[in-house]
Amino acid sequence: MTPLRLLQRHTRLAFVLVALACLASVGGALYAQHVHGMEPCPWCILQRIVYLLIAAVALLAAALPAGLAGRLSAGLSAVLMVALGLSGAAAALYQHLVAAKLPSCDMTLADRIVSGLGLDAWQPEVFEVRSSCADAAVSLLGVPFELWSCALFGLVVVLSAGLVWATLAPKPGDADPWARGLAGRKTGA
Repeated sequence: MTPLRLLQRHTRLAFVLVALACLASVGGALYAQHVHGMEPCPWCILQRIVYLLIAAVALLAAALPAGLAGRLSAGLSAVLMVALGLSGAAAALYQHLVAAKLPSCDMTLADRIVSGLGLDAWQPEVFEVRSSCADAAVSLLGVPFELWSCALFGLVVVLSAGLVWATLAPKPGDADPWARGLAGRKTGA
């Protein structure tokens, strides 16, 4: 069985696994922050927000009813997850290539989004910016955190793209009106 057919067979499970991976990433970041003192910068917080959005979309898609409307909605959810994953990867790359080399990341796009959403006032222990981008540059196993994040966003994008196909392509055994029409002509029916 091909990976795409496997996704098609276990679509709900795949959506749940994407959500769990995103939630685990945020949980890991919170653990690193509150236990190991790795304070987040605006780009870190922006990535947390994107992970939580992807998780919410994935869980909603997993809960959609079966049938054509549910499959179409799940497909659109997967497209949104691709877009969110690409934006998260872009944020992680920007953090690594540009922001980590700046002495301050005040009033960058990430800082404006985070403060504009007001999440830092609502849940400061999760969304409050507590470090500059240069100070937040830490590594895990010799790889900067933001590159681990970028890799996970890349995995989310690939899996979500597969879910677009899995939800919108005809399933094996589905009645295909085009194939039925052609078969009917060949047999004279």
